[in-house]
Amino acid sequence: MSAHPTPLKFLHPGWFTPVMGLTGLALAWHAATPVLGDWATGAALAIGALACAVLLAVLVASALRWHRHPEAVAEDLRHPVRHAFIAALPVSLLLVATWLQSMALAQPLAHALWWVGSLGQLTVTVWALGKWLAPTTAHAPDAQSLWNGVTPVLYIPVVGNVVAPLAGVGFEHAMWSAVHFGIGVFFWPVVFTLLVARRLAHGPIPPRLHPTWFISLAPAAVVGLSVLRFGWPPGVAAAVWGVGLFMLAWVGTQARRFFAQPFGLPFWAVSFPLAAFTALSFKLAAALALPVLHAVAPVLLALTSVIIVALALATVKGLRHGTLLAPEPVAPVVTAP
Repeated sequence: MSAHPTPLKFLHPGWFTPVMGLTGLALAWHAATPVLGDWATGAALAIGALACAVLLAVLVASALRWHRHPEAVAEDLRHPVRHAFIAALPVSLLLVATWLQSMALAQPLAHALWWVGSLGQLTVTVWALGKWLAPTTAHAPDAQSLWNGVTPVLYIPVVGNVVAPLAGVGFEHAMWSAVHFGIGVFFWPVVFTLLVARRLAHGPIPPRLHPTWFISLAPAAVVGLSVLRFGWPPGVAAAVWGVGLFMLAWVGTQARRFFAQPFGLPFWAVSFPLAAFTALSFKLAAALALPVLHAVAPVLLALTSVIIVALALATVKGLRHGTLLAPEPVAPVVTAP
């Protein structure tokens, strides 16, 4: 039973990130089918079905929250960090559409979900970036600096556009998918530069958000998958895979410190990036016939699966004990000397 009398009030849009992680894992298992056989396809089917069930549950709960706690929804839209999680919904729809397409299931539904996700992602991107140009009250005593909102979560509404080609090319929307791809690739280095500038010049992000640094791996992984989906030379995808490998090593060395705190929803930030990188490793191994990738990809799949199972179990435990749907701790803003 929840420890808070109104747990639904705290179901912010970040709860769509488990859908992203589960769908990414399903796509990774599907990518492993040529190596592991039909049972990998069965695993992809089961995990994807679970992702759809979680998506439906979060959608229904979010609709109830909108009706019962509109002030909480308005607060999410104003929040310097949580507003970026709004994009997790259209990205989830794009990923579910990709999973349905890859499994050859409910293609009309998948096509409709893809269009809703595509237009939703573009809308959220314009809205989120509009905050960068909005009049700021940073000099007011009670105002938060715009730098407080510069966290790895920004990758979702801005660079998340690169997810669209994964299913869009198969639906014969290659040109529109390229539009999304161009937006995401253009802003990928912009967001990365802002994150490094915020860390070095304005202090670290709150410890609660440290696991979100793993989102830095996602752009490289999904860009690589999109490159292969467009049919471009696999050498380009290999170059992007190398960037992803660096990001994994760079952020992964800090994993023990990042996760040395009580479990929270931000822990799910590691799930989709790892799953997407695993899927890219399998597809690149097939495209280039590299023995090293053939050896690394199954290891990544096993690691990602274990991590996501652990995240799911911790989430169920947190919901039962009432530690997740509760007010977030207020983190102090730390500035660089």
